[in-house]
Amino acid sequence: MLNLVLFGPPGAGKGTQSEKLIAKYQLVHLSTGDLLRSQIAAGTELGLKAKSLMDQGLLVPDEVVIGMIDSKLRENQSAAGFIFDGFPRTVPQAEALDALLAQYNERITTMVALIVEEEELTRRLLQRGQTSGRPDDQNEELIRRRVKEYNDKTTPVAGYYNNQGKYAAIDGVGDIDSIFDAICHKITEAQLN
Repeated sequence: MLNLVLFGPPGAGKGTQSEKLIAKYQLVHLSTGDLLRSQIAAGTELGLKAKSLMDQGLLVPDEVVIGMIDSKLRENQSAAGFIFDGFPRTVPQAEALDALLAQYNERITTMVALIVEEEELTRRLLQRGQTSGRPDDQNEELIRRRVKEYNDKTTPVAGYYNNQGKYAAIDGVGDIDSIFDAICHKITEAQLN
């Protein structure tokens, strides 16, 4: 089973690349934001717990998110693999994910990080903001704050996977297909190890 963590700051191209990876490898897309919304819409116990916390302006605790991921893993045991998008964001989340996957005799195959300089990210997001209508993509100060927040919080997670020999940095600037080919090359290398 191929279990891939796709990392990158806002504007790095994760959405574009994840669509291509899902199609090529027949992966189940696990976006924690999508999971939260679907569990809430379905009225599940975990969804109701998450909604109650969110309605109070509180963050959903890791154990609730891990519970939702566990539910998705159980539903898709015959899947070719999973692509984790937006999770894990912290080392404790990465450790919890490793422990959860171990219960299924699975592991993270590799963590691919799309590396893009801040100026390029800012340019891309401002450009996206002109067409997407997303207010958070139209304010340069907000964009820079989001990128800094991403870098501050996720750098330790990259170190966690690097210590396991599972971290792969990919230049996220260039032709979409060339970037995709570079990701696929790293996945093949990781599967051989």
